[in-house]
Amino acid sequence: MIISLKDVNKTYPGAVPLHVLKGINLDIDRGELVAIMGASGSGKSTLLNILGILDNYDTGTYELDGVLIKDLSEDRASELRGRMIGFVFQSFNLIGYKNAMENVALPLYYQGVGRKERNRRAMEQLERMGLSDRAHHLPGELSGGQKQRVAIARALVTNPSIILADEPTGALDSKTSKEVMQVFRDLNDEGMTIVIVTHDPGVAQQCKRTIRISDGVIDNNSHPSESRSDV
Repeated sequence: MIISLKDVNKTYPGAVPLHVLKGINLDIDRGELVAIMGASGSGKSTLLNILGILDNYDTGTYELDGVLIKDLSEDRASELRGRMIGFVFQSFNLIGYKNAMENVALPLYYQGVGRKERNRRAMEQLERMGLSDRAHHLPGELSGGQKQRVAIARALVTNPSIILADEPTGALDSKTSKEVMQVFRDLNDEGMTIVIVTHDPGVAQQCKRTIRISDGVIDNNSHPSESRSDV
């Protein structure tokens, strides 16, 4: 079990407190490819932020790869994020004035890895994504699909335990979306644990399990099929 949430609650304070997550129980095994689906305001983004140690929860427990994630200092949270989690975002979050290799290498810079080793590992991941010929191109010179593959390479460069992807196909056309999902599926076939937040049923259908969240409650947790669809 790489992710285990037990009775997790999250409320945002205010004049009218907003109870966003209501007793979430969720286990994800190592090597799973999971979609978390839900409408806007359902709590799926808050859940992803908690999984990614970007937000705290109020009550319950969250264990990531056997580590209890609770009341961490920012330094400890940052260290765990950097070591255990790779993030992929809808808007790519690439730095416009850095080329593809430099963008992929950036997490290693923050970990204190030397330039030569950073670049070697970045090139390794770009080759894995079929983008070695784009290593010295700026994001503005790349297509949407290429940008997202650069972002996936950046997520992988620290050799994380899990990848968390927030609407990773949301800014892509349908053809490119399928290509990016194939990258995730191939990574999962190699053993990578991947959690994808999406509102797109077509994306969820390509995952091995779909978790549906509505009004802060998990209301469906299904394995749609053993053989994933290519739609």
